[in-house]
Amino acid sequence: MAAARVKARRESVLAERFGVFAECLLTGVWIAVASAGVVTYPAAFAAGARHLRRRTGHVGGGWREFVADFHTAVRGGWVVGVAGWVASAAVWVDVQAVRAGLPGGQLVGAVGVFALLGTVVAGLRAAAVWAPGDTWRTLLGAAGRRTVLDPAGSFLLVGGLVLVGCSALFIAPLAVPVLGAVTAAAVAVEERYRHR
Repeated sequence: MAAARVKARRESVLAERFGVFAECLLTGVWIAVASAGVVTYPAAFAAGARHLRRRTGHVGGGWREFVADFHTAVRGGWVVGVAGWVASAAVWVDVQAVRAGLPGGQLVGAVGVFALLGTVVAGLRAAAVWAPGDTWRTLLGAAGRRTVLDPAGSFLLVGGLVLVGCSALFIAPLAVPVLGAVTAAAVAVEERYRHR
């Protein structure tokens, strides 16, 4: 009898963990669809992170709640999306300077790439803690500080971004659900930082 209970408990834990993993993959698809607006990706990640926080907190929620969160987050999030594309364009210009062999181009290119990585990590961390009523400016400022003060967590997110990039290179459709896993990693990194 006791062995049967232990086995049932193990199966329950396994089912719960697999359920969270499956929810991460589904959330990645939702994020990709919501990011189709090109400048809506910060709001999509914020809505996805909030959905995953609800799921791991055993609070109900689904597609409708995701869409409602997305609509709320996109109000200020589209400006962050435009700023992200501007930063990416600036780094692209830096990389072109390196390729052209301009003096000091390598240093400027390296600094630009690291700054872009830091900006992306801060954006993910801000999206991971977003809630309705939060301003993106406040979230990004605090996330920038956490990015610097928690290098281990930031490095984990960079690894997740590399995973998305590799997935896109090897099997492009696989990068879509992996976006949910990166969002889950951002939520976990923020939870870990909060408990430290």
